[in-house]
Amino acid sequence: MRGTHRDTSRLSTHESDGHRVSVDDSAAAPVRGRYHLLSAIGRGGLGTVYRARDESLGRDVAVKIFDANATDEVDVQVQENEVNLLAALSHHSLVTLFDAGVDRTDPGRPRIFFVMDLVEGSDLKARLEQGALSTRQIAQIGYDLAEGIEYLHHRGVVHRDIKPANILLADYSDDGTRERAKLTDFGVALVRGHERTADENVTTGTAAYLSPEQARGETLGSSSDVYSLGLVLLECFTGETAFPGSAIPAALARLTHDPAIPEDLDPRWKSLLSAMTARQPADRPLINDLVLALHQTIVAETGRHREADAPIPEEESRAPEAELVDVPPDGALDRITAMAALAFSTDEEVAPLQDLAALVMSELELRLENRRAGPDPDPSAPTDSPTS
Repeated sequence: MRGTHRDTSRLSTHESDGHRVSVDDSAAAPVRGRYHLLSAIGRGGLGTVYRARDESLGRDVAVKIFDANATDEVDVQVQENEVNLLAALSHHSLVTLFDAGVDRTDPGRPRIFFVMDLVEGSDLKARLEQGALSTRQIAQIGYDLAEGIEYLHHRGVVHRDIKPANILLADYSDDGTRERAKLTDFGVALVRGHERTADENVTTGTAAYLSPEQARGETLGSSSDVYSLGLVLLECFTGETAFPGSAIPAALARLTHDPAIPEDLDPRWKSLLSAMTARQPADRPLINDLVLALHQTIVAETGRHREADAPIPEEESRAPEAELVDVPPDGALDRITAMAALAFSTDEEVAPLQDLAALVMSELELRLENRRAGPDPDPSAPTDSPTS
């Protein structure tokens, strides 16, 4: 059973232990006189995420409030980065920012906050704790996230902290057949063209999901997020973290060996995951190619799912009687076969395929003409003598 204090990146309404975290009295006043805090649904190093009621628009939202002691220069920079970045993004695979600012309801205790859409569902970390996902679900989650990462990368953004706890699953259906994945927590994201802070060359992120270049403190590009996503998808199959253990050994392990991919995995998935988790960034697929590959995987898995689930009608379940359909009459099949054999067995230059096609079409046209004319008269059949 998980504890009630969770990562601040989790903005979902799911509570695996069946209990809500109470809001303390100091946080009971509506934020900026508008957002009434209902329950804490996530807890992290810099602040807490609450489910709240937007009294102006009559809807539930997620409100992230930073701790009063998170006021040093680095913490403030993280807060500003996340707010500014989220305000500039709009994509169905990313959480949406509604509002941000400083709440001065209590003049002696100003609170930095921002408001996001509340995802009705679970995060991927909690979902994996409930049991295995189907291959089709994994493909759909991977595709959603790859689309979101592609959107970020086209805007020069590297997330740097892709992990199950930062992936929310929005369930818009009644039966849970299609959960949409949304990426959240952009506090440590890098933006191309923005002035770099002093700590951006320092390893930042979650140790178990770092790319090798992150672990080495090198300059990062889009391939770093591709690697992290590969580890997340691999965990969806195995239910285990690819590089477990304490932070430093887990971070260093990926520098010397690749993650273990199950031998019994479908060859297409083995190839894709191996490419995504290659140690060299240049060996990983480009993000737009990854989006296409995952989409094709969804199509293949959906077709296989339908075939497995479709009932076989009773009349189709019986083996049909052997029947030869549309056999060419008058030895036409033998003549077509002989022409093909002649074309491909000559010692001289092989006849062009279009010539063979013309011969075949000519023979088929002859068959059709004969069929329209009706059956040839049987010369052995008796005929009526003409009357005189």
